[in-house]
Amino acid sequence: MMEERMGNCWSYTKDQFDNLEKHTQSGIEFVERYSKFVKERSEIEISYAKQIRNLSKKYQPKKNSREEEENKYTSCRAFLSTLNELNDYAGQHEVIAENLTSQIITELSRYLTELKAERKSHFHDGRKAQQQIESLWKQLESSKRRFERDCKEADRAQQYFERMDADINVTKADVEKARQQAQMRHQIAADSKTEYSNYLTKFNQEQNEHYYTLIPNIFQKLQEMEERRIERVGVSMKTYAEVDREVLPIVGKCLDGMTKAAESIEPKTDSKQVVESYKSGFEPPGDVEFEDYGPGQTMKRTVSETSLSNSRGEAKERPGGGKSKGKLWPFIKNKNKGSGPEDFSHLPPEQRRKKLQAKIDDINKDIQKEMDQKDALTKMKGVYEKNPQMGDPASVDPRLVEMAMNIEKLQSEVQKFEGWLAEVEGRLPSRSDPPRRQSGLYESQNSNSTMVDNNCAQDRESPDGSYTEEQSSETQVKVAIANTPEFDDEFDDGDEETLPTIGTCKAVYSFEGHNEGTISVTEGELLFVIEQDKGDGWTRVRRNEEEEGYVPTSYVEVFLETNTKDS
Repeated sequence: MMEERMGNCWSYTKDQFDNLEKHTQSGIEFVERYSKFVKERSEIEISYAKQIRNLSKKYQPKKNSREEEENKYTSCRAFLSTLNELNDYAGQHEVIAENLTSQIITELSRYLTELKAERKSHFHDGRKAQQQIESLWKQLESSKRRFERDCKEADRAQQYFERMDADINVTKADVEKARQQAQMRHQIAADSKTEYSNYLTKFNQEQNEHYYTLIPNIFQKLQEMEERRIERVGVSMKTYAEVDREVLPIVGKCLDGMTKAAESIEPKTDSKQVVESYKSGFEPPGDVEFEDYGPGQTMKRTVSETSLSNSRGEAKERPGGGKSKGKLWPFIKNKNKGSGPEDFSHLPPEQRRKKLQAKIDDINKDIQKEMDQKDALTKMKGVYEKNPQMGDPASVDPRLVEMAMNIEKLQSEVQKFEGWLAEVEGRLPSRSDPPRRQSGLYESQNSNSTMVDNNCAQDRESPDGSYTEEQSSETQVKVAIANTPEFDDEFDDGDEETLPTIGTCKAVYSFEGHNEGTISVTEGELLFVIEQDKGDGWTRVRRNEEEEGYVPTSYVEVFLETNTKDS
């Protein structure tokens, strides 16, 4: 009857204490996961609103004559209205984020604290009840074993008495002593039996109380707790949808405003405005008269007042076509600053070049920032000079001097890093030449003078495959460095000569030599060294009489001969 009355209650699972504990823990974890989901959605809404506001602000018309002139057109005014509505639209997403935080995240956080405390209390009571029933079971088992032991000892004492009583050689006193011992053992066994019976009755009562009263009550409370948790999650999910639904009317108004702005555009009005803005007021030129040419007559070279030249006026001279500045190579800046030297000489050549170029880009940005601030202060000083009541022009001078010094210092820094960059790029291998210390990027197969004298735009391939369309001053510096006698001596070719072996090396790593001039090696391979690393990161090796090339120095372990080391 009790089982039927329980029905679908958790009390029916009274023997599944551990499983229910795991189930309720997973329920708490589900609430935490849902709360984290809502929190991330709130963060997305805030980020989205911020991006929308920044977009609206970015395209707002600037305070200059050109855009003020454009605002005369209906299409420009409609775009401005759209930007304003978009700003309000972003505000509604901020409202969504605020409501999600206040109505769901904060409430669930407080509820989770209460839920964990309640669950901990219930399972504490359950464990206490389990420990109690286990303690009673141990007492019952102990009394049972003691009763069994006393019974066996009583049987042995009885058998000993009977043997003594049957033995005619035993004195009467010994028989009496054996009889008393047997009686005492029987009395102890009877007491153990009574104790075992009492413990058994008590355990059965406690066990019945445990499984039909204590544990069912605890599980009933856990069931109610779990149902409240599920209900609370359902309410939160409903609130999640209502938060979006509440802002829909205002979002709809924003969209209606954008539609109304688009419908306000009038092409005819804008076209008429163009006529009003750009009409000159000149009359069309008149007919050109025929001029006859005869003996002693000359043609008129003067221009009539009604000619095209006068009606059209002077044509504006277009500025000289200077070469556009080629785009910079897209280096990726690494924010992790190492503890190496300032010129990054502790890095391999290619990594060092990237570091130096990134440093130059950063300094150039700082220079541009300082120049912008200097221009702003210069304009401010001009305003103060025209309107002394607004401020003292001399108060700006110290800051201008400081900015000029900063700019000069940054420019010297750029020159220093560009020098290092020219040095390292002069040592990098090109795509078509062997990876020698003389770089093919700054020397073509023709003479260097041809490259220096040629001022037209030349394509250069950047490390990521992009191109610049002109030869920058930086390249000219590198060519000049490569043309100095020091570089000519240091990087003199010796390809036609058969270089002697100066040692051996063992490949620590495998290397695929795809570029011309390199050689592929496998890990553990032994090779002959014919040219040491001169600081460019490459070592020249030979496998046999016909196969030689360059490998990265960091990929091999070099063993030079004794006379070579001494020299």
